[in-house]
Amino acid sequence: MKANKKISKKAIVRLIILGGLLLGLAIADICTPDRLFSAYENRVLASKPKFSIKTLLNGSYTEEYETYVTDQFVARDNWIFIKTVTDLALGKKEVNGVYLAKDGTLIEKHASGDIDAKTVEKRLLLLKKLTDWWENRAADVQTDKNGTLQIMLVPTADNIYTDKLPGNAPYYSQTEFIGAVSKTIDDKYVINITDTLISHKSEYIYYGTDHHWTTLGAYYGYLEWAEKMSMTPVSYNTSVVSENFFGTLHSKTNLVVKPDTIEAYKPEQNADIKVYYDFSEEYKDSLYEDKHLETKNQYGYFLDDNHSFVRIERENPSPESEGKSLFVIKDSYANCLIPFLTEHYETIYVLDLRYYKGSLFSMLETYDTEGNMDILVLYNVIHFIEEFQYY
Repeated sequence: MKANKKISKKAIVRLIILGGLLLGLAIADICTPDRLFSAYENRVLASKPKFSIKTLLNGSYTEEYETYVTDQFVARDNWIFIKTVTDLALGKKEVNGVYLAKDGTLIEKHASGDIDAKTVEKRLLLLKKLTDWWENRAADVQTDKNGTLQIMLVPTADNIYTDKLPGNAPYYSQTEFIGAVSKTIDDKYVINITDTLISHKSEYIYYGTDHHWTTLGAYYGYLEWAEKMSMTPVSYNTSVVSENFFGTLHSKTNLVVKPDTIEAYKPEQNADIKVYYDFSEEYKDSLYEDKHLETKNQYGYFLDDNHSFVRIERENPSPESEGKSLFVIKDSYANCLIPFLTEHYETIYVLDLRYYKGSLFSMLETYDTEGNMDILVLYNVIHFIEEFQYY
């Protein structure tokens, strides 16, 4: 009887401590103002959803509210670290969608089960629509078209560093997807850089804490593009601009890992550049923004992070690039490759469909009145499947 009383008292004490902890967290959560953006995770956080009977009945309100509570939970960054350590202690191969590679680097997980077949089919149809438009373009403008359309879909690190993944770790075969692209549209439009990246996988071509490829990886992509376009690659000087970059994958795990290094590749002969962002007539004189190197989002150094539309003009272009223009439809993988392309064009237009909701074809026709402009679609494979959408 006394033993039961002791157990009961201990249980009550534990309940009081637990209740106090939960109450304290709840009060702290209520008193802490919502954050619009997480610099640590480099993304916009969910805001409190608006209540309505309709959203409550169809379940979207509760789903959005759960996301909101998760994003706005007090001391979120510390809880990410605790969850990561717990998951690793339990022997999990991945944490929050991130593999801990055999060399200690982080690789984003993309499993086949995460890829919706209907979405894949939709993206292939959108590409076919784009190439069909391009093939009909010469008749529309009634001129001999000499521009080109090229599509470069870059595999993510899990498809290149397969030997670094945990044993039997699943990954979506992006090689098969690129093959499906080549079958859906004419192969002449496709720049397949998979074999090139695999041949250089012993080099630093993907960041170890971020989902992007490095400037070196982008340089190899540029060389493949130049070969396909029959252009002579330009020589570059490299310089290290950061040695303490912790990217998006680090933010998902909060593990203690080696920071990444960011390099800039700049041509041996500097060119005068004007960069106009988001249809503004005010311009910057550089493709790089040093201010981002002092933030969590250091990859924003390239092309000032993401913008809906960018216009790049080169002053005093070379005879080979004079009068030539390029239109890039892209995700953020293109940001560190585009500086290479400026050596070959007088004008480059850059469109990020995630932030632009107008008509893509109207935009292309606005800047390509004679059908002579080159077009490059440049995404990583996963972003292309998840995000490629136009109107």
